[in-house]
Amino acid sequence: MIKDHGLVGPDWICQKEVEFKDPDTGKTYRRKLDAFNTRTKQILEIKSNGGPDRREIPKDLAWAKDPNWKDSRAKFVFAEPQKADAKKFLGDMRQIAGDRVTEYNYRSDRVELAPKGGQRATSGLLEPPGQSGTTRGGATDLIRESRPTPKDMAEYLNRRNVANPGGLPRGPGGVDFSTLDLKYIGKPVKGKGVDFAFDANEDPTEKSGWGGKAKAQLISDAFFTWLALSPDKFWVNLNPDEPDRIMDAKFGKTDAGRVLLEADLQMKHDFYKAMDPDTDLGKRYWAALPKQNGYPCMPGLRNWIEPKTAQVREQDGGIYILDTPLRLKSTAQTTITPGPGTPICTPNEAETKAAQRVIDQMIVPAVEKTINTAPQYADLRRVYTARVAAEYIRQQDAKAPTDYHKIINSGDVSRWPLRAPNQNWTREALFNKYRYIYTHGEFEYKIPANGTVQVYLVGGVDMSKQPKHNVSKARFTAQHRYLPRQAQTSVKTLTDNTDMTGRVLLGANTAADDTGTSTPTPTPTPTPTHTGRPTPTPTHSGGGGGSTHTPPPATPAPSEPGGDLAHTGNDSPIGLISGIAAALAVAGGALVWWMRRGKTAQE
Repeated sequence: MIKDHGLVGPDWICQKEVEFKDPDTGKTYRRKLDAFNTRTKQILEIKSNGGPDRREIPKDLAWAKDPNWKDSRAKFVFAEPQKADAKKFLGDMRQIAGDRVTEYNYRSDRVELAPKGGQRATSGLLEPPGQSGTTRGGATDLIRESRPTPKDMAEYLNRRNVANPGGLPRGPGGVDFSTLDLKYIGKPVKGKGVDFAFDANEDPTEKSGWGGKAKAQLISDAFFTWLALSPDKFWVNLNPDEPDRIMDAKFGKTDAGRVLLEADLQMKHDFYKAMDPDTDLGKRYWAALPKQNGYPCMPGLRNWIEPKTAQVREQDGGIYILDTPLRLKSTAQTTITPGPGTPICTPNEAETKAAQRVIDQMIVPAVEKTINTAPQYADLRRVYTARVAAEYIRQQDAKAPTDYHKIINSGDVSRWPLRAPNQNWTREALFNKYRYIYTHGEFEYKIPANGTVQVYLVGGVDMSKQPKHNVSKARFTAQHRYLPRQAQTSVKTLTDNTDMTGRVLLGANTAADDTGTSTPTPTPTPTPTHTGRPTPTPTHSGGGGGSTHTPPPATPAPSEPGGDLAHTGNDSPIGLISGIAAALAVAGGALVWWMRRGKTAQE
């Protein structure tokens, strides 16, 4: 406690007696504080279990209301997982005192040291060649207990509880694996493995806990895919005009490639779903579009996802992945593949720009929020984070060969095959699904116009330029004070991630060490979506096509990776992520890529 919370110096007093007055009742309470800072008025209350002392609750509520204490802050520390009364108490306190009330959670009921004799669960997560089946740690333990479906998990937990009714809490049922992502990867030391840590939402009800193996395996497989394939393979292409250029053959046999291709199709669906005129946003959108002959007019579109600046911290030989937000981009696009019917309008340059402004202001932000938060994009976010970790390993290997050296750019992804739920998944099948939607439409909208109701039928991922910012040490210490220690603890056992309330850390080490410790692209252009052009037919309209403009001929993807050098917080430019993740190519991909790159260079 003293170490973690800085309880040193003459300003800190233990068992300090103070008075709080409840302005609502006029009652004055005498309160003995566990620790109090006379200079900052910081209060620290320490609970040896997971609940508050009921006798102290009215006194603490009085503190929250007392105007004489409005400049003080209170932190409540729990030694065990919070009980329901603790959560209610903290909720009541925050309703009154807001962010002046914080919490910190330990897990004293979990043994931190690994057992002797090599009995811990093992797996192959993130392990380099030569260490087969040796990944050990808290993550491995919980993932081993996780079951593939909710039904399987419930049955397993019931059996476990019957066999050990007074057993330790915080089993796999306490982790929501649907939110699992990679948080930290340590410095790879040849022959000693590498530490890593996932984080995920905790589940106090212990009713989840399923799906852990699939999510962790996806992260691990994607990590190795980004290492094994060279950046010129990182492209996929959902262009209705190019059925023979969907994605690289090797990339198409990996889950990383599958996830990116599926996310692109999902994004197209969500983009046009956001335009639904039956919603408030959709109604305002159609009303704001430029009109041609009294009817709303929008151009054909291509939309793609690209990273915003990722927030990371390189420290103590490892990298903490703090935030990896994604951005949605949209621009006008024409294709030669027709949809049903004929376009209701052919917007001129001014109308195209006006419509694009409306799209950028109304539709893009809504869909971008969905991409960064919705569960249907969770796998995309996992794959992207794995790419950040892989590029960090590439960078370290360039300095000195690591255990991953033989994998990097080997071109061999056979050890990390496609593990899609549907084993018959193919890139061609997904392309055919996309092309059918493109040519037949997906959403049918009825838009009032000119006194009639007009039927409209409407309806990828470019991570090649991932800007990365290494946050300063001061900022990292202020915002993530406990993360380094917690990351190391997580290698041995489940622990809290106090960066975010309700998140837990679970890690492991890739070497066969019972203690679980070690020393610390090309840029193809985005794919087009459905053109979105409405047609005047009363039952079907050709939002999926209808353009008479011919796109430039397809050209091979450039051979050199694109993207700027990332800039770190310590003012040393490094190429951590110079061709991050995968990009989606469109017809004329190289031409548009060079145009985009040229513009960036001029800026």
